[in-house]
Amino acid sequence: MLKSQRAKKDKVIMIKFIAILLSTILGISLMVNFPTFSQSTSEILWDDWGVPHIYSQDNKSLFEAFGWSQTKSHGNLLLKLYGQARGKAAEYWGIDYLESDQYVRTMGIPKRAQRWYQEQSPEMQDYLDSFAQGINHYVTKHPDEIDQDLKVVLPITAEDILAHFQRVIYFNFLTNPQSIKALKNIPSEAGSNAWAIAPKKSSNNDSILLANPHLPWSDFYLWYEAQLNTPNLNLYGATLVGMPVLSIAFNDNLGWTFTVNPLDGADIYQINLDGEKYLFDQEEKSLEQEIETIKIKQKDGIFTEWQIGIKKSIHGIIVEQKRDVAYALKVVGLDRSKSLEQLWNMGKAQNLTEFETSLKQLQIPLFNILYADKQGEIMYLFNGLIPIRSQGNWDNWNGIIAGNTSQTLWEDYHTYEELPRIVNPENGWLQNTNDPPWTSTNPPSLKAEDFPSYFAPENLGKVSDILRSQRSIKLLTESEKLSLETVINNKFSSKLLITDRLLDILVSTTKALANPIGIEAAEVLEKWDRQTNPDSKGAILFLLWATTLESQGIFSTPWNPSEPLETPRGLADVNTAVGVLEGIAAQVKLLYGSLDVSWGELVRMRVGDKDVPARGGPGRLGSFQVLNIQATRDEKFQVTFGDSFILGVEFSDPIEAKTLMVYGNATQPNSPHIGDQLSLYQQGKMRSVWRDRSIIEEHLQLREEIPGVE
Repeated sequence: MLKSQRAKKDKVIMIKFIAILLSTILGISLMVNFPTFSQSTSEILWDDWGVPHIYSQDNKSLFEAFGWSQTKSHGNLLLKLYGQARGKAAEYWGIDYLESDQYVRTMGIPKRAQRWYQEQSPEMQDYLDSFAQGINHYVTKHPDEIDQDLKVVLPITAEDILAHFQRVIYFNFLTNPQSIKALKNIPSEAGSNAWAIAPKKSSNNDSILLANPHLPWSDFYLWYEAQLNTPNLNLYGATLVGMPVLSIAFNDNLGWTFTVNPLDGADIYQINLDGEKYLFDQEEKSLEQEIETIKIKQKDGIFTEWQIGIKKSIHGIIVEQKRDVAYALKVVGLDRSKSLEQLWNMGKAQNLTEFETSLKQLQIPLFNILYADKQGEIMYLFNGLIPIRSQGNWDNWNGIIAGNTSQTLWEDYHTYEELPRIVNPENGWLQNTNDPPWTSTNPPSLKAEDFPSYFAPENLGKVSDILRSQRSIKLLTESEKLSLETVINNKFSSKLLITDRLLDILVSTTKALANPIGIEAAEVLEKWDRQTNPDSKGAILFLLWATTLESQGIFSTPWNPSEPLETPRGLADVNTAVGVLEGIAAQVKLLYGSLDVSWGELVRMRVGDKDVPARGGPGRLGSFQVLNIQATRDEKFQVTFGDSFILGVEFSDPIEAKTLMVYGNATQPNSPHIGDQLSLYQQGKMRSVWRDRSIIEEHLQLREEIPGVE
């Protein structure tokens, strides 16, 4: 290793000598930046599934090697995401990215990223710089692996990483761009399942953690799996591509996961205009204004310029303006720049006290957190920056807010101690499926009336995936004790809970009222196993029927707080239900020749050159194994969203863990790991987590040594 290091240094010295000699002979100055290598070297062991196991002697080298690893696996995607986060994608790649640039610039992401970098601790600045250097270093060493048109983004800087984090977390997860366009609350598709199981509920008397985010299978929503090792750390988990720290992870003593929570962290204020002025507390104020110029690359390589005017009120950015009315957006947490540092501290924690110390930084603006550890403790936290509001409930604040008074303009946040939180509940388990805190246990440990009414929705009937939440609780309570194997089997449960509420009545009513095509459909549904497994016959027929009726209101009995796990139920209009089923059945038979066509024949998981029968269904219909689909040109359906990274950890001695990156751990062209885990998912299986070096080396695909760059 030392000989190799010296050889690399000698080579750099020789190249520098030649450059100086040429500049002297030719009378020219060669502006060349040469990397200098430190003594610290990281080793990366790549396993059979394309997971990097990084071994570094210090944290700076670890971050650099993590940047290197992500570039090896996702380099093209990585550079495209950072280019977009700069607000210069149209300058790099043309007019198709103009809307993206307008959004990024309007929200002030690049400028704020520069300020955020200055606010980081010197230590965190070093880590971010090192991660960026790892990306640049990899491209320098492997230029042929990166698409030529993407190299215009180089070099990547720490500010790019912070801008990317802002764009993803603050201005997509927290602030739904569709909601801004529509000027109304549109629930995000992002979702997750999460369980934390205490020893008293565990077959082996060990705590168990289940992490299971559901996100789109593309763009910045993709997860990346890795193991990070230093002499003081052994952290395994995943993060979204482009992020320099693990977001869902476990170490030798504890682990945690996130789910998106129904937290209102972005408000739209209406202000009345008189020209470019508005009244606030009876005082006239002027809108702040600035101009941003966006360059747009044309097909002939020539650049044009597009200017956008950005206006601000005391509330925030003006996102819409009419003649005498404007709408301003106020987002939580833009004054808190240390989310990545908090995530890093969470990964270093060794017990619940240390973990909560990191949480109390309150830098991460949203997400439920579920936690479990080797000491047998479990915890749930409705985490986030919740504004202290003087009035109104959750519904009010998800509408348009009057912007003419300081009575509605929040300035500060609730403290950590004021957030909904449960530690070691009596029932022995905690769950969240993007529902409010009130269903984290059963019976509830947290009650809505004990918190301000704007914290979260009190009425669970407003939760779009209430059936998935109920299915989660049912799976947890069906067994007296749970093992890791049982947890994983439950994770792959694709039964649609909605069928328990209305399928029997649909079948019996259709048999009594329908014409022959309807009766045939009812007979198929009667034999159906009520699941969305590859061989489930009747699932596609039911899905098309249910989604057609959803917009009209499908249930006769809405959610009722006195029957929280049994409602909604019943068919709202049996005649309409039967008529829709007849129509859907006729279409299915015309297109596919049969009503009992299997789910896997029509619904496909397509990643790269892999095309696999799907297993799983929509969470809103009550499937715990979540996949959302869309129609394709070949008259089939393709998965576009759902289960992505799955992790089950039992904190035994030694720790036992299973995992799966459903769509694979790489997107780079020609990688063997694009879609290579789909077949496991289709079978309802997960991989063993390899954390011990001796076991990793038994499954070794590639060994790399990465010299640190100063």
